[in-house]
Amino acid sequence: MNASIIDPLQGDFPEVIEEYLEHGCMKCIAFNRRGTLLAAGCNDGSCVIWDFETRGIAKILHDDECSSPITSICWSKYGHRILVSAADKSLILWDVMSGKKITRIVLQQTPLQARLHPGSSTPYLCLACPLSCAPMIVDLNTGNTTLLKVSVSETSNGPIPPSRNKSSDGITSFTPTAACFNKYGTLVYLGNSKGEILVIDYKNGEVRAIVPITGGSVVKNIVFSRNGQYLLTNSNDRVIRIYENLLPLKDEVRTLDELNENCGDLNNSEKLKAIGSKCLILFREFQDTITKVHWKAPCFSGDGEWVVGGSACKGEHKIYIWDRAGHLVKILEGPKEALIDLAWHPVHPFVVSVSLNGFVYIWAKDYTENWSAFAPDFKELEENEEYVEREDEFDLIPDTEKVKGPDVNEDEEVDIVSVEKDATFSDSDMSQEELCFLPATPTRDPLEQQDKCAESSSKLLDSNNTGSPSEEAGPNGLMMNHASSLLEEDAGRVKRKRKPSEKVLELQAEKVKKSSKSSKLAKPKSKSLVDQDNGNHDVSGNGWVTRICKML
Repeated sequence: MNASIIDPLQGDFPEVIEEYLEHGCMKCIAFNRRGTLLAAGCNDGSCVIWDFETRGIAKILHDDECSSPITSICWSKYGHRILVSAADKSLILWDVMSGKKITRIVLQQTPLQARLHPGSSTPYLCLACPLSCAPMIVDLNTGNTTLLKVSVSETSNGPIPPSRNKSSDGITSFTPTAACFNKYGTLVYLGNSKGEILVIDYKNGEVRAIVPITGGSVVKNIVFSRNGQYLLTNSNDRVIRIYENLLPLKDEVRTLDELNENCGDLNNSEKLKAIGSKCLILFREFQDTITKVHWKAPCFSGDGEWVVGGSACKGEHKIYIWDRAGHLVKILEGPKEALIDLAWHPVHPFVVSVSLNGFVYIWAKDYTENWSAFAPDFKELEENEEYVEREDEFDLIPDTEKVKGPDVNEDEEVDIVSVEKDATFSDSDMSQEELCFLPATPTRDPLEQQDKCAESSSKLLDSNNTGSPSEEAGPNGLMMNHASSLLEEDAGRVKRKRKPSEKVLELQAEKVKKSSKSSKLAKPKSKSLVDQDNGNHDVSGNGWVTRICKML
C-alpha cells in the first residue's frame, strides 16, 4: 500500500466532527437506504431512530421482553422493517411506522450480526451469524433455522462439519464466522476460520465456489459494496482486502452452473477453487504497515469510491480512509474513546462512528466559503492589486456587453408528475413506496421538569400577591410589580402577558416626568387665584364662575 497522503481537496470525504448524538448508551448504527434515517441499537435493548436531516429523535422502539444490549441492527430494502439482534440470543423484527413488534425469535446462540434478505420489500428471511455456531438462515415467520456449511473436505465430495476446537473445560466451541448476502440476495458469501471465502446457494445449502485468502487468517468481517461490484474482507492478519466481483449481478446462479459444467474433470475441492477464481479476483489490499493495527467495522462509501476502517486499538478513535486505488487519503482522529462501530452515509460524504461510551459522532467535510461559486466572474485575490477600470465599465448600458434574451422556451410544458430514476438507486421498484421520513410525534416533558415549572409559576403568583419580592419604585414614586407585568390572574386563570420593551419603558418615564413638571407649575398659579378670590366676596356666585372661566 502506498502510505503517502494525497491532497485531501481532491476527494469528497469527511474531515471533521460536525456534531454528536446522545441517547443512552448506543452500541451499533445503520442508515436506511436513502440515508434520511439513522437507527442505533442501545445498551438497554431499545432502538432509537434519528431523523438525520434535523438530527432529532423520530421514534424509539422498545420491547419489554428485551433488556440486553443490541449487537446489530439492519433496515429492510424499503425502510419499513428493522431487524435487531440482542445479547439475550433474540432476533426482533419491528414495523418502523407503527413502532410495533412484528415477531421475536430466540436462538440457541447469541447472534453477533443479523441481516435481512435484500431482495424483498417485506423480507421474512434473515442471515444470522452467532457467536459460537455456524451462520444460519432464519425464517422469521416460522422460526425455522438452516445452518450453512463453513468448510469443504479436501478429499471427499461432501462438506465437512464446521471447524471447531475444544476448550479447557471440554466444551466444543466454534470460531465466529462472518457472512453476508450479495446485492440481490441470491447467494451468501461466507468467510471462515481457514481463511476462505465460500460462495453458497442458501436455498439448497450447496457450496458453489471457494476463494482462498492469502495468509489463511480468520475472516472477521465481509461486506459488499452498494453496487455489488466489490467485496471487502477484514482478516485477523490486520489486512483489509478488496475483491472484484466477476459474476453478473442478476444471473449468478446460472453462471455458476455453466462454470461447474466446464470444470467437470476435477475433484470437488479443486473444482470449487477453480470456479472461485472466476468469481472473485483480488483487487487491493489495505493495511497500516507501521502500527499494524487491527481494523473495526470496515466498509465502502455510498458510491464505492472510498474504503473506510476504524482502528481497534483501545483508547483511540481513529478512522482511516483510502481511495479505491490504494492511497491513504485521510486519518480522522476523534476523542480518546475506543471506536466500536461506524457507517458511511449512502449518498453524502458523512461518516458516523460510535464510541465505547455510547456517543455517536457525525463526521462531515470541512467546507470553505468560495465566493466564485456564486458569481462566475468573481476573482479571489491573494493580495491587493491596482485596478484600472474601463471607460464604460460603470455605464448603465455598456457598449461592450450585449443584452441577451432568455433561451428558455416559455411555451414548453413542464413535467412535474413523472419521477426521474436516480442512478444511485437504479434497482428501485417504483411500485414500492419507500419510507424515507417519519412524522414527528410531540412528547410530554418528564415529570421532574413539569414539577419545576409548576413550582416556578406558583412562586411567581405568590410574589404577585404579596408584592414584596419583586416590587420596585418607579420614576413617578409608585410601586411597579415586574412579576405582575408577566402574569396576571383574570377570572381564575393565569394569562400570558407581553413584557414591555426598554424603549416603551423610557417613553413612559418621559411622560411621567412631563406630567409632574406641569403639575408643579400649575399649583402656585391656582393658589394665587384662590387667595385673590377669597379677598373678593361675591354673594351671587356669578363672579366665581367668571373668574374660573378666565383661569381656564
